[in-house]
Amino acid sequence: MTCNNMSLPRVLTTRLSATSRNVFKWANSEDSDMSTMEASLSLTPDFILPVERRPNLAEVSKLGDNVPIIDMGTGDADGLVEEIARACEMYGLFLIKNHGVPQELCESMLAGVTDLFHLPPKVKALLVSDDPTKDVRICNHYRKAEEKGDSKAKRFSMWSEVFKHPWHPSDQSFADLLPSDPPNYRKIVTTYAKEIGILMSRLFNLMSQGLGLEGDVLQNRLGKNPLCRVQANYYPPCSNPDLTLGLGVHTDRDALTVVLPTPNVEGLQIMKDDRWMIVDPVPNALVVNIGDQLQVLSNGKYKSVLHRVVTNECQSRVSLAMFYGPDKDALIGPIENLIDDQHPQVYRNYYFSEFLEVYRKQEGKNRKIKEFFEI
Repeated sequence: MTCNNMSLPRVLTTRLSATSRNVFKWANSEDSDMSTMEASLSLTPDFILPVERRPNLAEVSKLGDNVPIIDMGTGDADGLVEEIARACEMYGLFLIKNHGVPQELCESMLAGVTDLFHLPPKVKALLVSDDPTKDVRICNHYRKAEEKGDSKAKRFSMWSEVFKHPWHPSDQSFADLLPSDPPNYRKIVTTYAKEIGILMSRLFNLMSQGLGLEGDVLQNRLGKNPLCRVQANYYPPCSNPDLTLGLGVHTDRDALTVVLPTPNVEGLQIMKDDRWMIVDPVPNALVVNIGDQLQVLSNGKYKSVLHRVVTNECQSRVSLAMFYGPDKDALIGPIENLIDDQHPQVYRNYYFSEFLEVYRKQEGKNRKIKEFFEI
């Protein structure tokens, strides 16, 4: 594929601080000339996945089935409940339009994320950490795999950078934890968080009704102090997308995720009927993912979707994922009204803190955490 007359995004060219130098790799060029907009992006061996882990892009389904696109502005309340429930059961992911989050705010949020990833290298390096307990950090996701003839697992970096921090729908104090650069990021993300909080409450209500429950049941089961996380992602162009991934195969550990993606740039794929399927970007739409906790609470009726992000040769892509998870002390398990002789209990009850412990133990793997709690 040739990228004629296409300007590549600003590239990041730093090696990191002493504590992280050996384990973190920027997905970028080694060219230190920041004025060069056409610097080549280097696909080093650290990013090249074992053959069995590569995306096999030629085999990805491009025709036929499409991810549901749901109009949240419809006046048919019952129809909306049915449509969302069907999407949760069949796909575990859907797109929403007319969702109520102002388009200008979404555009400002994406611009703020892009500005953050394009901060000067020395400024960004202060945020880099491999410590998963740090609330605010830039890091690089990876997978561990054994190569042929070598019993020791090797670490393979994903072709992306991520910026993580907490959020809250009503308490804006999380902004005090955020860096002062870029200047507008704090203000934009607190405004965006408030809007997403309202949207998520509405989605939880509709999903509860779709299970035949009262509208407040799902969100109440997650507790009064939910763990809410932000993950901003930056995927630079890649010289050979068939050899690496932007984000590895996974399901989301929390209950619900709402993603704001770069418009008109493909990247997200989901597993449907044992085949990878492209999620086509739709202008002004948000992506909604069902997470592991909703699959457990629904006794397996709603599906936590297996998904990944692939790269492309020509265009950078950013996204902002807002995760809503249970209180650490919340007791999670199938809701009693969803268990009967025809639908026996699939998962045992557990505290979310226990789930997080299993999650951390599977660091670097294609995690399978909810399966650990199956009966």
